Amino acid sequence: MNRPQISPLSNIGDGDLTVTHILRHGSTWHSGRSVRTVGDDASELRYGDLDGRVAALAHGLHALGVRAGSVVGSLMWNTREHLEAYFAVPAMGALLHTINPRLSAEQLVFTINHAADEVIVADASFLGLLAGIADRLPTVRTVIVVGADAQGEPDAWPGEALRYDEVVAGQPTAYAWPEVHEKAPATLCFTTGTTGDPKGVAYSHRSIWIHAMSLCTANAVALSSRDHGYIITPMFHANAWGYPYATFWAGGDLLLCNRWVDPATVVEAIGRHRPTFSNGVPTVWNEILNHLDADPSRDLGTLDRVVLGGAPIPRTLRTGLKERYGVEALQGWGMTETSPLVTLNRPPRAEEDADPDRRADNQGRVLAGVEIRLVQPDTGEPLPADGRAVGEFELRGPWIADSYHRADAGDKFRDGWLRTGDVGTLDPLGYVTLTDRAKDVIKSGGEWISSNELELAVARHPDVLQAAVIGVPDDRWDERPCVLVVMRDGARTTLADLREALIGTVPKWWVPERWVLLDELPLTSVGKYDKKRMRAIYAEGKLDVRRP
Repeated sequence: MNRPQISPLSNIGDGDLTVTHILRHGSTWHSGRSVRTVGDDASELRYGDLDGRVAALAHGLHALGVRAGSVVGSLMWNTREHLEAYFAVPAMGALLHTINPRLSAEQLVFTINHAADEVIVADASFLGLLAGIADRLPTVRTVIVVGADAQGEPDAWPGEALRYDEVVAGQPTAYAWPEVHEKAPATLCFTTGTTGDPKGVAYSHRSIWIHAMSLCTANAVALSSRDHGYIITPMFHANAWGYPYATFWAGGDLLLCNRWVDPATVVEAIGRHRPTFSNGVPTVWNEILNHLDADPSRDLGTLDRVVLGGAPIPRTLRTGLKERYGVEALQGWGMTETSPLVTLNRPPRAEEDADPDRRADNQGRVLAGVEIRLVQPDTGEPLPADGRAVGEFELRGPWIADSYHRADAGDKFRDGWLRTGDVGTLDPLGYVTLTDRAKDVIKSGGEWISSNELELAVARHPDVLQAAVIGVPDDRWDERPCVLVVMRDGARTTLADLREALIGTVPKWWVPERWVLLDELPLTSVGKYDKKRMRAIYAEGKLDVRRP
């Protein structure tokens, strides 16, 4: 894109928008706030002291040959050491590749080699995983091991392996951070590769900075120095949705979940550490709500809001958290390519909407800074934002990807716009309602059925814990919906009851004939419903399909 020449110049300074600035601001002006790791009481560190630890890590990495432009991998849980790497590597001018440990071995090899990681900082619990693929990682020179684990001794790695504490011990606690261009890459995250190889998205310093500022606005999450964030979204997934950077910068305390997101640990940690907000996918918070409801003596204490993404929020989850525990469940929408937050579901002003509950189940209002449009998927022809026209959403903006890291984007981008693959409606106030992923829409007898809307309708039943809908072949209608459902403990509702409850709530011809009762639903590496896997096991005849 040709940029216009600027003449005359303004009278405002240029200060680059970098991760280094976030580090400097948080550690200087919020030096008394702290970061803790669940399950590790010795991990607590004040922000003023974290700055020194970050500098020591940078010196240690420099001694290992890391320079501007180098790629450092992190294979870690949500821990204080991971936060130190979040700052040290980008501030050095290097690129932090947050490796997803839940990928298959083949995908791990692909992403590490594609990124060309030179050093990997790994939790001890992952050392065996790394050692198993070591002979296929030619660019990796050194592994730095964090913590201790029965299988995590450094000699499990066949090459150079060092303890994290040894790398930072005795290092200076100040670092002459280089001038880094705000558009330089800072962190690298790969998509989960549900269709083809994972694709890398390199977030720039500028995109991280602006996205963090957006999270602090009142139309988004309203993060401030009065907050204490419990970060449950994995730090290897889209920078944990940007919350470690934004919370640190705003001066809120940070509580990192480590590897434990089981309901009992989460509830105990909330009671002990008193966070004010958290995040995660609906499947995780459904389990937490179920755990709470099983014992009336439990509560969520000071927690007042939870940002949920990755899937629509079932109404039973939203109302259960609000009515029984006073926690507002905020639906967000985004993806790896969008840093990720694009919308957040906060209600409009009363005079703008006489029926605010009408929007309660949608994905929310587009945030300032993001451009959004609705188009015909095949042609790209713009569609009206009237709340009725159905099309594919396209996005662009300062924290939206416009290409992939060293990879062909195929048809993922069109004229500078990101094609999301999400289908739905956009209303005049900028509220997004997703009806489906383009690949998950069910075409039955030539008419479209929304799997998302069916899922939400099934999940409204109080005895349903989880529900997913996939399209399956049908001799008469070409394709029909099939419901995969997990019931709450002690539920007596039958599949026939669930089917009957749908009648009158969705179009009659949407009501599924095929139902499957499961103990758990297949999930992707980041906790979303794995519909690709569901369709595969259906095709393999491995599901007990019933016609109630």
